[in-house]
Amino acid sequence: MLDHQHAIHFLQLLFKQTINAASPINQLNAFLPINKPQGKVIVVGAGKAAAAMAVEWERIWPDHYPALSGTVVTRYEHRLPTRNIQVLEASHPLPDCAGQQAAQILLDTVKGLNAQDQVYFLVSGGASALTTLPISEISMEEKQQINQQLLNHGVPIDAMNTIRKHLSQIKGGRLALAAAPAHITTLAISDVVGNDISTIGSGAAVADPTTLDDVKHIIDRYQITLPDHILTYLDSPKAETPKILPNSSAFVIITPDQVLTKVSKWAQAHNTEVLYLGDRIGGEAREVAKVMAGIALYHQHQRKNNKPLLILSGGETTVTLYKQEGRGGRNSEFLLALAIALKEAKNIYALAADTDGIDGSEDNAGAWLTPDSLERARQLGISAIDFLDQHRAYDFFAATKQLLITGPTRTNINDFRAILII
Repeated sequence: MLDHQHAIHFLQLLFKQTINAASPINQLNAFLPINKPQGKVIVVGAGKAAAAMAVEWERIWPDHYPALSGTVVTRYEHRLPTRNIQVLEASHPLPDCAGQQAAQILLDTVKGLNAQDQVYFLVSGGASALTTLPISEISMEEKQQINQQLLNHGVPIDAMNTIRKHLSQIKGGRLALAAAPAHITTLAISDVVGNDISTIGSGAAVADPTTLDDVKHIIDRYQITLPDHILTYLDSPKAETPKILPNSSAFVIITPDQVLTKVSKWAQAHNTEVLYLGDRIGGEAREVAKVMAGIALYHQHQRKNNKPLLILSGGETTVTLYKQEGRGGRNSEFLLALAIALKEAKNIYALAADTDGIDGSEDNAGAWLTPDSLERARQLGISAIDFLDQHRAYDFFAATKQLLITGPTRTNINDFRAILII
């Protein structure tokens, strides 16, 4: 049976196993050209894994073939050294001018090709914010304000990307339009529930099934405020995204479910029972925490042996800022709400983190929770309920010294949540 220190170590090791399983290393081989292409091979890409994917491509690609070139954009501090593929950096989650310039470079890179040329688009979570190239009717400042609203109103990632696609020069299939007649192949690491290829990175190189009617529905549902000239643009036919792209194909090379299934097997091999709830858990972080607490407490009382039980899940929760804006991402907020709902139950530990290594916009991947977390906070004069109400989960776990700080992981399959009953 695990003790206190071993329980925490086990959860941290489990997260490391998740990051390793989500890495693009040894995941691209099956998708690269087998024979030397007749034309040029252009590699473009965007996302938190973009640099790692570019490095892996160059590791596999033969050194004697000089026709490889291209550009990828990743988040600041995610750069890796490459030979032929240029790596640019930009801001995430809020876009900046560097991302706008990078998106223009990606678009220009695929223009002027012929049918013999091949384009590969390496995409992963974060690509949307990193390639913000708004239509001419929208300023960069306005696009930043829209993105901030989407984040603050708790808009799910698929709905967020639906709006982004219809306000962009590169998303929603427009990168593929620019590359024609060259064929463009998307290779994606999924960070979205259901692995919809048109949602990952806002589907820059694939046909877009979402419509302007969908955009209007999202704006109404989440009470997004847009300037009149943007609403006028969204009423025009030119705002619609392409629905058919004959020069496009796409493959999801890593999915959250594949990764979490591997991690489940790893835990089982280490004498731990696993209740895997799937990779599609969504909803408000604090509400998901209440449900998870109920599941954990139920199984704690129903256990019939002394084996540790791991409750594992993925997906993406949201945080709606009802009051003042505090510090802490969705995983930290989930954990703080979980701590409150567990009511200091003995022998229950948890770790929740974003697999990209950054929970929201802070410097932590997430945090971990122990049965004495609330007591430790009380000794410091901290009210867990007040901190949750103020969205200050980061401050809470910083005070209890339970922040998980990993640095950039250079991949992203979204949330990782593990509750361990010992």
